[in-house]
Order: sequence, then C-alpha cells, then structure tokens
Amino acid sequence: TKGENGVWEITLGPVDPGAYRYNFNVDGVTVIDPRNPSISESNTNVWSLVYVPGSDLMDTREVPHGAVASVTYYSTALKRFRRMHVYTPPGYETGTSKYPIFYLLHGAGDCDEAWTSVGRAGFILDNLIAAKKVKPMLVVMPAGHTSTTGGARGAPPAAGGPAPVDEFTQDFMTDIMPYAETHYRVLADRAHRAIAGLSMGGSQTLNIAIPHLEKFAYVGVYSSGLIGAFGGGRGAARGTPPAAAPIAPAAQQPPAWEQQHMADLDNAAAKKGLKLLWFSTGVDDGLISTTKATVDMLKKHGFSPVFQESPGAHTWLNWRNYLIEFTPQLFQ
Repeated sequence: TKGENGVWEITLGPVDPGAYRYNFNVDGVTVIDPRNPSISESNTNVWSLVYVPGSDLMDTREVPHGAVASVTYYSTALKRFRRMHVYTPPGYETGTSKYPIFYLLHGAGDCDEAWTSVGRAGFILDNLIAAKKVKPMLVVMPAGHTSTTGGARGAPPAAGGPAPVDEFTQDFMTDIMPYAETHYRVLADRAHRAIAGLSMGGSQTLNIAIPHLEKFAYVGVYSSGLIGAFGGGRGAARGTPPAAAPIAPAAQQPPAWEQQHMADLDNAAAKKGLKLLWFSTGVDDGLISTTKATVDMLKKHGFSPVFQESPGAHTWLNWRNYLIEFTPQLFQ
C-alpha cells in the first residue's frame, strides 16, 4: 500500500528462515532495490536478495568459513569461455590435503551463481562441517545452460524446445570435470566423487551419471527426474521468478531415452560401486510424477534408489533442505 508520505509498504509473515529474491516493478519496469546491496543472479535476470535468519545450518555463524570463487574456464567442447563457482572448505588455502569433490547443478531458471546466493550452499557447508555432520569437500557449481544466444550466463531454451542436455554433458565431461580435478587438490576417483542437481540440473545429473556411472559413487536428484521423458515441461519465460519457472524438458522422450541407455542401465558392474542414488521431491511439486516415474524405471533395471517425499513445492525452501539432507550421506 502507498502511505500518506508517498512511500510504498508491504508487510509479510511469518516467513521461514532462508534467502528470498525480490524485485520492484516501477511503472512496468522491473528493477532491483537500490538500497539493498545483496543481489542474486538468475539465468535471465538479477534479483535483490533478503535473508531471514533463524536456521543454525543456513545462517552466517561464527564458525570457520570456506571460500567461494567465480572461475572462468575455456570450454573446448563449446568453443567459448564459460563460468563456474567453486566452494573450497575451511583450511583449503593453507593446507595440503586432498578433498572429495561434489558437483552441484542448478535449475532451468538459474545460473551457476544461484547455489551460492539464494541457495546459501557455502554457509550450509561451513555450518555442517563445523558441526562435524559432513566431511570437508570441494563443491563445483557449473553453468548448466549452453545456448550461444543471450547474455554471458546463457539464455533459456525457447518455449517448448529441448534443454541443452547433450551440449552440457559434453562440456561437463570434456572440460568442467577435468578442469576442476586438475586445478584443485581433490581425490579424483569414483569413491570420492558425487553429483547432484535440482530440477533441470537433476535431469542433467542423470544424463551425466547413468552413462558414466563408473565415475560417480553418489548421485542426487532434487525435485526432478528425466524431465520431458514422461510428459510436460517447457522453457522458462524471461523474467519468471526462478523458483516458479516452468521446467525445460529433456532432449529425448522415453522410451527412447531408456532404449538408448539400456546398456548403461543394465551394467551390473557399474552399479556395484554406486553407494547412493537419492531422490527427493515436494508433494506439491509439479514434477513429482516425473520423479516417481524415473524412480520406477530405475528400479526396473535393478537400481536401488532412495526416494523421499517432502512437504512443499518447487522452491528454494526445499532445495536448501535437500542439500542439508544429502551432503551428510556423502563420502562415508
């Protein structure tokens, strides 16, 4: 409402602890809050960011802190420079130890920066490590979009078009993973390598992990599955809030996906080294049927996925919690 002094005000609450994005609409133009220096990038926009305290695992606390770096690398697969964010745990800069490595992928409405801003991943890992609930690890958060159009962060797929699953897989296997594992002190073997992603990133996770299962011992899928494989999904519209953005579908419809990956799905030797295949989706999430269908398909091929339903929908309220629940299970 507009007050007598001409100032617009809104009161919300109660609000769960966590980070929230917002923008102002001034005469039809979307702008960030000029008095708030905290921002969060998405794939198509920049948002103001506000943090509501009250969580021991998400708050900024007096514990040893790691570092988050914005890293530029050249993708030989895509023939252009790309960006990723990398979290190194407390003590990395002054030590000599090698660490497990965890690849964490964002969703269709976001970019590689999202997990460290609205996702609070760095603070979550700091707090979990301080509480001795997780082992110190290096976390690589790459850019999942690969379109050559649009801004530096990448443009969303056209409405109704395919997500760049194959391009991203090529970039990941050819450039992202080799770069991370040669430029950082990591334990570059299957037992110390994990991958997970939310929404589009969850679908990309499966498209990377299943054909290369010999490289990953831990796989996590948040609010996702083989998107598009069981119907539904479309590209995110410009300016749509990332948490509510429609989801880009996988490049192939299934039974085609299942048929193409039959040898990978039935590779008994590769499955033996898989320690965790973990799914979680909210009961009000539009992708829960996709998650269930994906889990059922994997069970049919002899996998033993862990699937849990959580309250809530397709939002960062869930994805931060999934990170909190998933990471303590890694590298044990």
